[in-house]
Amino acid sequence: MSCILAISGVKNSGKTTVMSALIRELRQRGLRVGAIKHDGHGFEGDRPDTDSWRHKQAGAELSAVFSGERLSLVMDTRDASVEWLLPFCTQLDLVLLEGFKDSGYPKIEVVRGAVSDKPVCDRKNLLAVVSDLPLKLAEVPLLHFGETARLADLVEAFIQKFGC
Repeated sequence: MSCILAISGVKNSGKTTVMSALIRELRQRGLRVGAIKHDGHGFEGDRPDTDSWRHKQAGAELSAVFSGERLSLVMDTRDASVEWLLPFCTQLDLVLLEGFKDSGYPKIEVVRGAVSDKPVCDRKNLLAVVSDLPLKLAEVPLLHFGETARLADLVEAFIQKFGC
């Protein structure tokens, strides 16, 4: 089973930037990392005028494209959730969730002073906070933007501790 961590924070706090940098660093260290993001507004997951897009537009409930190296899947569902997706992630060391600030998953919260002044996540679930503010957080490591190697060290320690 893969370890699961959420990269959380308020809108426009820098979650995608932190998560992308962390993925790059962890991949360089040899970890297999997946990413899951929830979009509450709906989205178009395939590019117009590709064969798979045309299949979906024709009414297919599931449209997939795959090669020996990659899989893309677009599927209609009413009950998709992180838990529903996790069986697809069994070959990974870590699954990073972007968002999910109200979930019970362990998380790294991103707090950027331009959009917020304090963490909003439940502290009992925080592995670390990444911020450009001088926050005082008891027992939660505070990292600054750009301390990706240090953040990756914390994530690797988390993986080792929980053996997932």
